[in-house]
Amino acid sequence: MEHSKKRGSFSGKIGFVLSAAGASVGLGNIWRFPYLCAKYGGGIFLAIYIILALTFGYTMIIAETAIGRHTKKSPVGAFSSFTNKKHMIFGGWINAVIPILIVPYYSVIGGWVCKYLYDYITADVNVIAADGFFTDFITNGAESEFWFLIFSLIVLLIIFMGVRRGIESVSKIMMPILAVLAVVICIYSVTRPGALEGVKYCLIPDFSRFSIMTFVSAMGQMFYSLSIAMGILITFGSYVKKDVSIEQSTEQVEIFDTAIAIIASLMIIPAVFAFSGGSPETLKAGPSLMFITMPNIFASMGFGKIIGILFFLLVLFAAVTSAIALLESAVSTFYDEFKWSRNLGTSVMGLIMVALGSLSSLGYGPLGGVTIFGMQFLDFFDFLTNSIMMPIAALFTCLLVIRYMSIALIEEEVELGGHPFRRKKMFSFMIKYLCPLFVLIILVSSICSVLGLIQI
Repeated sequence: MEHSKKRGSFSGKIGFVLSAAGASVGLGNIWRFPYLCAKYGGGIFLAIYIILALTFGYTMIIAETAIGRHTKKSPVGAFSSFTNKKHMIFGGWINAVIPILIVPYYSVIGGWVCKYLYDYITADVNVIAADGFFTDFITNGAESEFWFLIFSLIVLLIIFMGVRRGIESVSKIMMPILAVLAVVICIYSVTRPGALEGVKYCLIPDFSRFSIMTFVSAMGQMFYSLSIAMGILITFGSYVKKDVSIEQSTEQVEIFDTAIAIIASLMIIPAVFAFSGGSPETLKAGPSLMFITMPNIFASMGFGKIIGILFFLLVLFAAVTSAIALLESAVSTFYDEFKWSRNLGTSVMGLIMVALGSLSSLGYGPLGGVTIFGMQFLDFFDFLTNSIMMPIAALFTCLLVIRYMSIALIEEEVELGGHPFRRKKMFSFMIKYLCPLFVLIILVSSICSVLGLIQI
């Protein structure tokens, strides 16, 4: 099959920043971050996360974007550009396979969001907030599968359109709307009676709430939230033009991503305090916080239906922008490594999404009796990618920069066109020492958790 040599690209810095921010700002920020923040101490979790974002997160975004732009290839090709060592090629494939495994189960959760948005538009808020509504939905195989396929179709159509017409165009529209919606809902949430205690819990660090799991959870969230070690940033970096400042773009993505995570926490945690008085049970609701606790909160509010529609519209925008980034990374690998056309690569990913996504979609219903290490399919894929494969992928990226590409070449790429690299010394220290140490801590903690030695 004919393989075009012309590689897609972003139109400029704004296109890259909004697309990379779209990749980073997703369910990780609006679904995952708030429940982890609530569960692991509020302000102290947030403080640790911000410190990690400014150090570890910054370092990995710079490294991956620079690798992608320098090689103009997706992860496998980027790694093999510097070495033919088999273990390093394996590291490239780990980066490439992660999005292929994530986007199917991510699309299942995206389908849940579509379902909730539809119901807030068409149904009564008290029906959605009723006991058993969420459980009845996810255990109904046909309904869960239907909404998963709807979300998948939306994402696949955008990828068929390409880099500029699809990814960049959608991100340029959705990201500003997402930011405005987040601020509006946040203002509404923090002004509810009793919400001020939630604001304090969320923003003021209380060191008595610190535990090693606070650090491990914040570190694990870093991968998910900033799209690190998923191959996405290497792929998007390959579309970045040489006159774009990598460091400045990274800082803007970092600020936008962290701001949305904080705003999402201020949307959800103060609302929980206003609704429940900040009961420990509600704060530790975990993944169900968005689909069970929030509908209960909306039902107790004036204008609950409108707020519910706006909230799930916001979450849907975030989910779509991240899903297209995950899917684009996978399609780019097929394009580069197998010389497939965009349409063929997207079609193959569509089949993979339906096959693996259906396991996750049906895993709480018809396939509920089938588990892996005691986990349902969706939980297993999430654990495998986020807690095992991403730390391994990040470790290989550090090794590639230190041993084969060289830090000097990264610095040269970042400084192209006379652009500054202000945090050069910190980058060098982090990539050599702290980043490998941090990912080893996450990996060991994850292995211990699956063996039942610690509880995450």
